[in-house]
Amino acid sequence: MKEIEKEVIESLESLKDEKRFEFSKNYYPTAMRVIGVTVPNTRIIIKELKYRTIQWPEIKKIQFAKKLVENNIFECQQIAFDYLSRDKKALLKMTEKDFIDLGKNLDNWVSVDTYSIYMMGYAWRNGVVSDKKIRDYLKSSDVWQRRIAVVSTVALNLKSRGGKGDIQRTLEICELVIHDHHQMIVKALSWALRELAKREKTAVQDFIDKYYVHLHKKVIREVSHKLNFGKKN
Repeated sequence: MKEIEKEVIESLESLKDEKRFEFSKNYYPTAMRVIGVTVPNTRIIIKELKYRTIQWPEIKKIQFAKKLVENNIFECQQIAFDYLSRDKKALLKMTEKDFIDLGKNLDNWVSVDTYSIYMMGYAWRNGVVSDKKIRDYLKSSDVWQRRIAVVSTVALNLKSRGGKGDIQRTLEICELVIHDHHQMIVKALSWALRELAKREKTAVQDFIDKYYVHLHKKVIREVSHKLNFGKKN
């Protein structure tokens, strides 16, 4: 396992793209080390990784993903989330602690959003993580922890990730952040409501009408545009 972990990092370093590295500094600044690898090249590594570990038991795959995250390298973190999200058998073996253990170094919106949709949102949707755990994220002074809760609702409704729609739990979380006007929460709330609107336009319109005076103007503008024209702007 240690050898393959080393090979993943070496592969990332061989694919470093200076433009991608410079782009990351402003687009998703993080305290983690960023090598600077494009998403298509990262997916090449994931494809090879799946082939190399196909015979591994699910528990070993989960532990390997945790080891990747512990490297404190942005691309290793992204690979860990994607790698596990593609393995249904491994996902079914994961406990709440496993999902939480993977949530380290979440200090930028890319990491948070990938984790929330691929990991925490999946765990919540499938009953591995409770509603209370998601609400507890909203009590944090760390905006990234609060964003996890809001973006995790997207996994409840996003068809491409297995979401089947969940009005009640989505709107319960959205209601708890209507007064939180940090830009990262405003953007997440807009996204959460727009994703639900693809399935439940009436419920989302009712939510906008009910909390109109409290919602940030960006949320009202983007969600209303989605409801009326099918896109956020």
